[in-house]
Amino acid sequence: MDDLSIHKIQISGTTLASILHRLFSSSGDIHGLLFGHVSFSTTIPLSDDPATTSTAVTIASDDGPIRTATITDFLSIPSHFPLPLHQLDDPSAAVLGWFSGRRKTPLRPSLKDSTTTLSLTSSASHSFTPQNAPYLLSLPPSLFLLLTTPFHEQLIHTHEYKAFQYRISTDSFDPKSLDIINIGPSFRSHYGSFSPNSPFPLISCDLRGPNAMAEDEKVESLLSIKRGLKDQKELDLCAEGFEIGRLNKLMGSDASNYTVELEHLYDKMLVKLDSLARLVETSSAKVLEQENHNMKLRYKVAGLK
Repeated sequence: MDDLSIHKIQISGTTLASILHRLFSSSGDIHGLLFGHVSFSTTIPLSDDPATTSTAVTIASDDGPIRTATITDFLSIPSHFPLPLHQLDDPSAAVLGWFSGRRKTPLRPSLKDSTTTLSLTSSASHSFTPQNAPYLLSLPPSLFLLLTTPFHEQLIHTHEYKAFQYRISTDSFDPKSLDIINIGPSFRSHYGSFSPNSPFPLISCDLRGPNAMAEDEKVESLLSIKRGLKDQKELDLCAEGFEIGRLNKLMGSDASNYTVELEHLYDKMLVKLDSLARLVETSSAKVLEQENHNMKLRYKVAGLK
């Protein structure tokens, strides 16, 4: 396996927030695997800072193409269990390394971290090939992400984290900057990982012919009325208040004349999403109120009040 330096480590804000939440909500320390991919790039980043551009040019010319590791997913378990050394179902996501989350400890790797990382990097079964590599090579899972909490209790929960790359040649950890990406071109690689849980319902809309008035004058049967009510009910789940007849107008050759109807459909969908968000906000407030009430009862039973 090749021991090449990783120039950049990227992670989405949602993935990092999920790892921090997993650490905060767990009863003890946790650790787990980091999944993602490594890609090669020879492009120069667009920046107004001349120092940043010159640094990127120096890296790309002196050490070959820029190697960027992108963390897209993770798997965590309590730290008293061994690491689950297995791959994800997604073949494009390789094991890039692992992470360790512990409370009130220094933000530097320990001897145990070195042993675990060395064992992981020495496993030939977890080596992977970077994307768009200019030549054939195999990289070990050498990334290590350390997360911890402050030594002193604070009113606001805070976390500290730092990324490293383990170099086999020097048997040491190299500190690396961790770029949190949420928007922009750097975030495009994460778009493919999103899959909608609530797709638009399949509704059998009839295409309107050129003689729409003649179609409107047809006598509707009981079956068509029932089907229309069923379709309307499914449509209300996505865009409440938007009639199924107006959706029919958006189908066929005359759809270009009904752009206003399409905009109104989007407005109804946004209103539905807003109502769902408010419902979640209200339920979260009630859950928090109930948790505070339960905590007061526990304190009262324990005689702490």
